[in-house]
Amino acid sequence: MAHAEIDFGKASRAALKDPQLRANFRRAMDGLMSKRAAQFADSAEWHAMRALGASVRLRALSKLPELLEKLEETCTRNGITVHWASTTDEANAIVLEIMLRVNAKLAVKGKSMVSEEMHLNAFLEKHGIEALEADLGEYIVQLDQEMPSHIIMPAIHKNTKQIAQLFREKIKEAEYTEDVAQLTDLARRVLRKKFMNADVGISGVNAAVAETGTLCLVENEGNGRMVTTVPPVHIALMGLEKVVEKLEDVPPVLSLLTRSATAQPITTYVNMITTPRKHGEKDGPREIHLVILDNGRSKIYADEELRHTLRCIRCGACMNHCPVYTRVGGHAYQAPYPGPIGKILIPQIEGLGTRGAMPHACTMCNACVEICPVQIPIANLMNRLREEAVHPGPAVKDAGAQASKAEALVWKGWAATFSSPTAYRMATTVLSAVGNAAPASLPLLKEWTSVRVKPRFAGRTLHDLARDRGIPDA
Repeated sequence: MAHAEIDFGKASRAALKDPQLRANFRRAMDGLMSKRAAQFADSAEWHAMRALGASVRLRALSKLPELLEKLEETCTRNGITVHWASTTDEANAIVLEIMLRVNAKLAVKGKSMVSEEMHLNAFLEKHGIEALEADLGEYIVQLDQEMPSHIIMPAIHKNTKQIAQLFREKIKEAEYTEDVAQLTDLARRVLRKKFMNADVGISGVNAAVAETGTLCLVENEGNGRMVTTVPPVHIALMGLEKVVEKLEDVPPVLSLLTRSATAQPITTYVNMITTPRKHGEKDGPREIHLVILDNGRSKIYADEELRHTLRCIRCGACMNHCPVYTRVGGHAYQAPYPGPIGKILIPQIEGLGTRGAMPHACTMCNACVEICPVQIPIANLMNRLREEAVHPGPAVKDAGAQASKAEALVWKGWAATFSSPTAYRMATTVLSAVGNAAPASLPLLKEWTSVRVKPRFAGRTLHDLARDRGIPDA
């Protein structure tokens, strides 16, 4: 995406002026928050579970290099071919090479945020290969040529009427209906044919177990199971941080994931994939390929503070509770990962030069920190990225890109004023005298007062009022 196309402020203002979008998100988020709260009604259990989840992720990150090597070893022994990709371009090239080798013309895809990161669908389309999203939400946004607006519920920004209209326009011979069951059945009929004819199935990975070489996927619709068993070739895509050490680490992570994401004790389908189809078995792919993507994650991992970004289990709870995301929606971020997790991950992956606005789209209310099932210190990381944006350094791509000499001068003046009693008194006296006369249209105030009431300065300072009462200056 070109620099000129990324304007979070402009996209946010447009979203705030869309009453239908606001209503759709408000209704959806209220439901998600209340249902999730019911799943963790026992406060003691919640704190114990998230402490366990955090420890699992922290232990995996502390051993990440060796666990990735172990994962490659066990997967290879199981018959899974492992590929390493430093960049999204490399990952796309690997997927294309596999598909060309088997002369694939159609790929069906389960939900995969890494594939969104890779812009895989558009890449394959350029090479004459159809990639069809099999997750219902992903299928809906693909029909409308949109990005997902949420990492768990991609079409959460649409209501039933909008989906019904979309299906009537995009699906041949579809009749208009707002009956959810009928809409789902219509999508199912289209997708079933594609499952049976697909040459390749592509999926994400929720957790990869180094101990056993097992790829774990959770889903509710059955599309993940179809994608990973019906086509003759299965390609699994994962970020390198998704590895866990042992099989026993999977249940607590999945319990936190499903309860936080969709308010379910467990999803309808839990897929544990360890080998391709064995001799005598009647289903399953003949080949399984695991593509492990870096795309800046190694650089994130190298910083002891920023590596906590990689704890994320992609539950989406931080989005559901974020006062910014719930008002502007996911499309305003123009990124595969929106919301709080996107605001700390995307600037590190793509650079602060184009994504420097994202860490500032935060009220620092700490709602995301309180709700994160693996205790990621999101607010602290947000603040760190704000610092990196104005201080050149090696930790983050494009660090210092937002540095401003004028702003630095203003802050130096502020520091000098507040460290000198004389300068402070002079400044407050001037503000008391002329501050209220300054028009709201003044360039320095225009942005602030466009959404706020211009502050009124007191006619007399606190020191003056104290002296009137006989209280001497300290």
